[in-house]
Amino acid sequence: MEHTMKKIIEASYLTADSAAHYRTILRYFYHQHERMRDFIAPEELLDYMRTIPAFADYQEELLHQQLSQLVKWNNLIARQDMTNAKTIEEYKKKRFRYQCTPYTVEIERMLVQLEKIGDTFQGSLERSQFERLQQALTTLQKELEQNLNKPAEEYMRIWEDAFRYFQSIRTSTADYIAYINSEQTDQRMQTEAFLVYKNQFTTYLRDFIVSLQKTSLQIQQLLSELSSDHLHGFFKKLIEHRQAVPRLEDVSSSVEDWLTEYQEYWSSLCQWFLGSAVHQSELDTLQWQTNEMIRRMTRYVQRIGERQQHFRSRKKDYLHLAKWFTECHNLEESHKLSSVVFGSMSIQHIQLEEGTTENLHVDTWDEAPVELTIKPRTVHYREKTKPGSFNSNEKRKKAQLEHYLQEREQERKLIETYINQGMIKLSELPTVEPFIRKVLLSWIGKSMASKNRTVKTDYGLQVKVKLDQNQTITLKAEDGDLVMPDATFVFEEQR
Repeated sequence: MEHTMKKIIEASYLTADSAAHYRTILRYFYHQHERMRDFIAPEELLDYMRTIPAFADYQEELLHQQLSQLVKWNNLIARQDMTNAKTIEEYKKKRFRYQCTPYTVEIERMLVQLEKIGDTFQGSLERSQFERLQQALTTLQKELEQNLNKPAEEYMRIWEDAFRYFQSIRTSTADYIAYINSEQTDQRMQTEAFLVYKNQFTTYLRDFIVSLQKTSLQIQQLLSELSSDHLHGFFKKLIEHRQAVPRLEDVSSSVEDWLTEYQEYWSSLCQWFLGSAVHQSELDTLQWQTNEMIRRMTRYVQRIGERQQHFRSRKKDYLHLAKWFTECHNLEESHKLSSVVFGSMSIQHIQLEEGTTENLHVDTWDEAPVELTIKPRTVHYREKTKPGSFNSNEKRKKAQLEHYLQEREQERKLIETYINQGMIKLSELPTVEPFIRKVLLSWIGKSMASKNRTVKTDYGLQVKVKLDQNQTITLKAEDGDLVMPDATFVFEEQR
């Protein structure tokens, strides 16, 4: 809290009246620091300033004043230069050499990055970062199984690798999505020039989604198995490595802070991929946003195509079509050409009633044909009516309800024949009926939309679906085979 309430005077040179001079001086110090040159003499700095056209008449007295001001702002450290003093007068003159402070280096490094970004977001959707994060977490899990018998420096490297990839995922994906959703990009997508880049954008996003789906489930499984309690010994190894670095300060009071810091870092990683009880995971949000970007691009391309088609003249098309008709030798040949170009002049329309059955798993060809009376499509047509009695359909409705309940009961009993010890495992099933296959696939589809992978079936059962992406099986049915990942359906007791 004390750091956040402190005034940062090191940033004063950015908004000072002579900010152009101060920024040019400190940028030169920053470049020299990157080249391993820490102490700069005023004479060297004066020569550099005069090489810039805007500062061609830069005076030495002004340079010393501004260097003294930068020292007061803690941007520079002055050290007396006694190496070249040849007389007592030169020694008393106190010639200085200057070094930039760590605050200044970080501020200039940040400014260099900001200058590269410009007015728009950058970022990218890197598929390899997820794969590298998965490899780092796998390595971490193996080290925990081996009881952490390696040097602490090795575990610090694993920790830094994992969170470097995680940080890259967070920043790159967030910046790229912000770039796509920015107003400038949105306006460019609505121009015809976007059609050239349409395939490149969609392919880039689609490949990212496919790679994300391959690795995200494995990362989620690893994070579920690696809880904070299992990592307590690993965190102690990281603290041991930090304590091994010689410090003049007392680090005994920082051990608890370091442990809390590692636990919070790990918690943020888990929440990003797994979410929490009150928040959706950022991984699900990323997948939704990527799919939404593809849908939005498709809509823009469709609108551009409709706009082009609306203003397009078809005069040449009609003239070319008329030339075809003039080349026909007789009327019958013209009729054939017309049927190909314009289609049939009198089309028989087919209309089907909706809701012929309430069973969702019935195929179309299993239903009995329905006869419909076609009415004339004229304005003056009126159906003839005559008074009649009201027929009660109570018995027929009751019979249909009993027949429907009997079918559902038979289906439920058929499903129970495949339940073994409260679960159904696809790899252990024999050849099943097509109805059973449809029901099991519908349960898998419904479970993908649920966070805990639990669905409530039409028969009042609670089923938890567990997919094994690493094992592929062949589900055999009477009408064909289906290659798919293995799945286990666990039937839970009702409360």
